Amino acid sequence: MKGRYFLDTNIIVYSFDHNNPDKQKTAQELIFQALKTGNGLISYQIIQEFINVSTRKFAQPLSLPDVVKYYEQVLEPLFEIIPSSELYMKALEITDRWKYSFYDSLVISAALEGNCSILYSEDLQDGQKIEQLKIVNPFKE
Repeated sequence: MKGRYFLDTNIIVYSFDHNNPDKQKTAQELIFQALKTGNGLISYQIIQEFINVSTRKFAQPLSLPDVVKYYEQVLEPLFEIIPSSELYMKALEITDRWKYSFYDSLVISAALEGNCSILYSEDLQDGQKIEQLKIVNPFKE
């Protein structure tokens, strides 16, 4: 993993998924490397989505103290991209040009703003290049 990379929400979520041990291991390794090297990052949107999913949709939802601990130890150290007019305008451009949903376009826009060369996501088009950014599904076999 050379250069900066962005982690989509599904990567964070899979790191808790005991029903998919291969995906869980891959996700955990991406997060570990992001924290170790400082090359991985997330945006405010990833934090919001993860907290919503982990407290409401997990088979065994995380407790508030567990969410706070995970935020402090993992999410906050990776958190770099905050909302801005430029972020929203770039997302609208991506929505128009590449036909992604607005929320997916916000993720792509955040990765671009963070000067990432890779966006790890299971949900977007694997292998697609958007400017300097390549979308990679780390779970693809």
